Amino acid sequence: MRIIRDFQFIDEGDRGASVAIGNFDGVHLGHQYVIDIARAEAVKIAAPLGVVTFEPHPREYFAPKAPPFRLMNAEGRAHRLDWLGVEKLYELSFNDTLSAKTPEAFARDVIVEGLGLKHVVVGEDFHFGKDRAGNPGTLTDLGEKLGFGVTVAPLMHHTGEEVSSTAIRAALSEGRPRDAARMLGHWHRIDGKVIRGDQRGRDLGYPTANMSIRGLHPPKFGVYAVRVDVLTGPHAGTYGGAASMGVRPMFGENLPNLESYLFDFTGDIYDAHVSVALIEYLRPEEVFSSVDALIAQMGADCARARDILAAL
Repeated sequence: MRIIRDFQFIDEGDRGASVAIGNFDGVHLGHQYVIDIARAEAVKIAAPLGVVTFEPHPREYFAPKAPPFRLMNAEGRAHRLDWLGVEKLYELSFNDTLSAKTPEAFARDVIVEGLGLKHVVVGEDFHFGKDRAGNPGTLTDLGEKLGFGVTVAPLMHHTGEEVSSTAIRAALSEGRPRDAARMLGHWHRIDGKVIRGDQRGRDLGYPTANMSIRGLHPPKFGVYAVRVDVLTGPHAGTYGGAASMGVRPMFGENLPNLESYLFDFTGDIYDAHVSVALIEYLRPEEVFSSVDALIAQMGADCARARDILAAL
């Protein structure tokens, strides 16, 4: 998949796609439905399949001090879109210039003159342009005027409820990763680079791969059964594991992070890029009476996680 970040100066070969437009936070089943419509249109008109999205998320841009809400960072979203077969990811910089464009200016400057798109697909709740003044009807009218096709996809529902990033966040906040996965169509993942921590896990006999969750909606703090994909480096592969999400209250005040212990693994994966899938919530964070009690509980957590992963 090719990532294009500047709509003003793109290669001719990156023009002419059939795209889905949106923020695609989580790339859930509703998002995948919109992308599949764009895929079908791409086949019909012999065009590349693309996605147009924005970085930072417009909500982050307009409310930078609001609590973190994103289900995915840009890296995780790109990984998932690549896995779905998207050929062109137009990851546009959301800034003062782009946010000030009227709906007509966005259609003209970005869709037509900038990216040269042949067809666009949006959800029925899509809004665009300055003050969110444009809606799917506006886009359809502009498509007829400016010469690009438009399809409006209805919202998707799952077991009678609307599939949305909001519902997925609620499931994760309540420690229900399997419910989140049913709406996502895949396990909820946290992607990023392994960073150096305080190495307490190593001292306890459980060395962990530490990752920041800064900027992401925090799932319920506690211990999870996980699957870890090491994406780069000599140890690339998939491993089962157990992970601690949270502030590690046993050791004082700490920034929230994710620490994953990989089963049956030895090696150095510092600075490697990994993707951690949350499979099942095991227990909340705790303060133990002693380090020995903590180690005993970690052993029990790992045994339970192994059983859960073996049953998948």
